[in-house]
Amino acid sequence: MPYEPPTHTVERSLRATTGAKTVAGVDEVGRGAWAGPVTVCAAVTGLRKPPAGLTDSKLISPKRRAELAPVLQDWVTAYGLGDASPQEIDELGMTAALRLAAIRALEALPVRPDAVILDGKHDYLGKPWTVRTVIKGDQSCIAVAAASVIAKVHRDTMMAELGAESGEYAAFAFDANAGYPSPVHRAALEALGPTPLHRLSWSYLDALPRWQHLKKIRISAEAAALESGGQLGFDF
Repeated sequence: MPYEPPTHTVERSLRATTGAKTVAGVDEVGRGAWAGPVTVCAAVTGLRKPPAGLTDSKLISPKRRAELAPVLQDWVTAYGLGDASPQEIDELGMTAALRLAAIRALEALPVRPDAVILDGKHDYLGKPWTVRTVIKGDQSCIAVAAASVIAKVHRDTMMAELGAESGEYAAFAFDANAGYPSPVHRAALEALGPTPLHRLSWSYLDALPRWQHLKKIRISAEAAALESGGQLGFDF
């Protein structure tokens, strides 16, 4: 399906209205996974023309993403990556874990950005950052699109490597599903139970009577409500 290439429109608007000189695009990946961390990338691109074919990582084939990511890493002015572990997700809830990962990504940049373009409609970053949320920002904003590709390839590679570290994870096929609930992943969970890479506070355990005793209670009903919408995504 044809799509409009991303632009610097939002970044130019932020520069004009806030006086920001350094603007970072921020995107996350792994929010809907059942295993592995949630990963955030912050990318600073300036106002230069991006490499051809840049768009939301979900619209790019895995092969093309893997080719584009190192090109983007060389092209961007700077980028930073931050992860929040499954244990941090269980302890803090997804919203707080996202913020933690985003702060880690932003603090990994060599210069603190004056403003942030955050993909989506919810500002999970908050003060003291100057934030502009953009729905489908990973399609429309160059810096966010770059962040989405770098984050996706980084996390996919991490999950494949984690899955390869031990034979006990082989049945989960993390190299193919990156921790999302594919049929193979679901079958392995039912047969073998969750691993240290799994999020143990999530509702998938309710459907696994054999392993329900491992479930961690969420911090609050509010946290559960905030996260329930992201647990059933298939983004691999």
